[in-house]
Amino acid sequence: MSTATQPESPSAPTQPRIRSALISTAGHCKIACGFCFRTDRAHGFLDIPTYTRALSRLKEIGVEAICLTGGEPAHHPELRQLLRLAHQFGIHPSIVTSARAPEDVDRLAGIARLLANITVSADSIGAMELGRTTRSVASAVETLEQVPATEQVLHLTYWKLTARESQDIYERVDKAGLQIQISPVALDDKARQRAGYTFYDYLARQREDADLLGRVFELSPRFQEHLTNLRAMQMYPEGRPRCASAALYVSANGEIRRCPYSKSGVSVLAPRTEINHFLGAECRDRTTPECAAICRADDIP
Repeated sequence: MSTATQPESPSAPTQPRIRSALISTAGHCKIACGFCFRTDRAHGFLDIPTYTRALSRLKEIGVEAICLTGGEPAHHPELRQLLRLAHQFGIHPSIVTSARAPEDVDRLAGIARLLANITVSADSIGAMELGRTTRSVASAVETLEQVPATEQVLHLTYWKLTARESQDIYERVDKAGLQIQISPVALDDKARQRAGYTFYDYLARQREDADLLGRVFELSPRFQEHLTNLRAMQMYPEGRPRCASAALYVSANGEIRRCPYSKSGVSVLAPRTEINHFLGAECRDRTTPECAAICRADDIP
């Protein structure tokens, strides 16, 4: 039976050793999911000098792996060079993508041998309706079948599932021999109200979706604990723990942050002492339901 996994939300303020980083290749994204909370939305692509400086600084602090994220990595005009540079620094590169267009999938297929991991994002039918996306599970599987990376993962954002759809997702993933990660849609109060849900209806929907997935997937204890922590953050926001992620985030303009939602950061162009001071200082960012889904210290090889 396939196992659906999702890293738990951090529950302690202790900062672990940093060994991975998400790097945004562009500040814009054509998908523009209706439930997206990205705060890094500037236009333009990550340039090679800034990226190279970022790799140098990340390597110095012990980062072993990076994951190129968006925007959409497949749109970066120098994608192959980004991956080659990572290898030159002895850092394992991975990609998270929503690629569906033939030209984007072809580009990814052409650099598959340079990837340690490719994760293709997909949405359940309810999530597609809510977010106005077209990232179906079927099309995600088709993308993964054409990009023969060493490790292939389908990441499902789910909402308003049915038993039939849950079974269909399981069968598609199992037949293709893919790994799967799952994340519930996270809505802030304004988005929840726009969608027409009361707070308790929203929580009940999340619980029902998890129950449906649990009938076909073997939900790991780590994922179940994540759901418990997520519910606690939603019901008791005053008790949200401070960020303790072991993965950094580098924006498309070269700012190192604890995560894409962090309020503070430091430029990769800053002196080493300034970067080290930032990383060594106590993190004051609080974990939120929106950022918990990407707080995955163990997911990047």
